Amino acid sequence: MRILGIDPGTIALGYGVIDDSPDIIGTTMVDYGVIITPVRSPIWERLRFLYRRLEEVVEHYRPDVVAIEQPFVAKNARSAIAIGQAQAVAILATGNQGITVYEYTPTQVKQKVADHGTSSKEQIQEMVKLHLGLHTIPQPSDAADALAVALCHLSETHLTNRLAKQKEG
Repeated sequence: MRILGIDPGTIALGYGVIDDSPDIIGTTMVDYGVIITPVRSPIWERLRFLYRRLEEVVEHYRPDVVAIEQPFVAKNARSAIAIGQAQAVAILATGNQGITVYEYTPTQVKQKVADHGTSSKEQIQEMVKLHLGLHTIPQPSDAADALAVALCHLSETHLTNRLAKQKEG
C-alpha cells in the first residue's frame, strides 16, 4: 500500500510518501517534500498553485490512499481557516483522481506515531526518523509532519485489519 501524507498550509504544504507491503520488511519512505507557494500571492493564486502541484505529486507517485492532517483551531482562528482552505484543496486535488482520503487530527497523529497524544513536535519528528529507519529527521518540518500523517494512517490501517481478523476468528 502506498500512502501520501499531507500537512496542509497555504504558504508551505508538506507531503510524504511511504510504502508498506508484505514483501518489504517494515515501512519504507519513498519521498517527501514541501510545496512552497509564490511569496505574497493572493490566496486564490496560492490555492490554485497548491492544487496543480498536488495533482502532479499524485500523478507521479500514484498513492493508494491519502492521509491529511486536520487544522488545529486552539489559538489562531485566521490561521486555522487558511489551513482549512489548503486542506480542502488537498482533498479536492487527490479526491478528484479517485483516491480515498482520510483525515486525522493532530492528536491522533501524535498518538499513533509516538504513542502519546501530547508529544512535542520534536518527539514526533524523531519517531518518524525511527519508524522509517532514516539517519536524519526529514527537513523541512512540514515534510516530516506529512510523513507522520502517513504513518498515522498506516498504524490505523494495521489496527483495523487486526480487529477485523479477530472478529473473523
